Amino acid sequence: MKQLILASASPRRRELMTQIGLTYEVIPSLREEAFTAQDPVMVVKELSNQKAEDIWQQHPEKHATHAVIGADTIVTVDSEILGKPKDAADAERMLRLIQGRTHQVYTGVTFYFCDEEGNETHYSFAVQTDVSVYPMSAEEITAYIESGDPMDKAGAYGIQGAFAAYIRSITGEYNNVVGLPVGRLYQELKAFDIL
Repeated sequence: MKQLILASASPRRRELMTQIGLTYEVIPSLREEAFTAQDPVMVVKELSNQKAEDIWQQHPEKHATHAVIGADTIVTVDSEILGKPKDAADAERMLRLIQGRTHQVYTGVTFYFCDEEGNETHYSFAVQTDVSVYPMSAEEITAYIESGDPMDKAGAYGIQGAFAAYIRSITGEYNNVVGLPVGRLYQELKAFDIL
């Protein structure tokens, strides 16, 4: 069994990992995020890999005993990738794009570890969830932005907070929309004998 390092500062990811009983250390990656892929699945795999790789390379002394987990979430609508809003105007633009329709949420997860022979290994996967949002009035969008909730979230909303009032339905894993598909993560860690 390996000790886990979460290469993310996200409080939501920490909550989800704790919720399923995982113990872990948090060492957030401060690496500037950049992607070259166009396909959303490849984008989130690339971004999650950058985070995990960054922390893995910084801590070679932990390679034999630890596994490093990186994750990244994006929202897409009309083939446009929506990350975290830059400011209130950007949040408003994103909320206007997703209100009254269905969009996709993708989370990529990468983990680095050494196998029993000491060989460095890494593995990435991505999960997609479709989210349908009820129509929102201009006043509702403004009030939600003024709450401050959208500013640190991909697509400018958090499904687990006040924005739940506007969620019509989801198809796929709910926790993926929160920021980490912990069911799939747990199964993958077991399959690689990390847990």
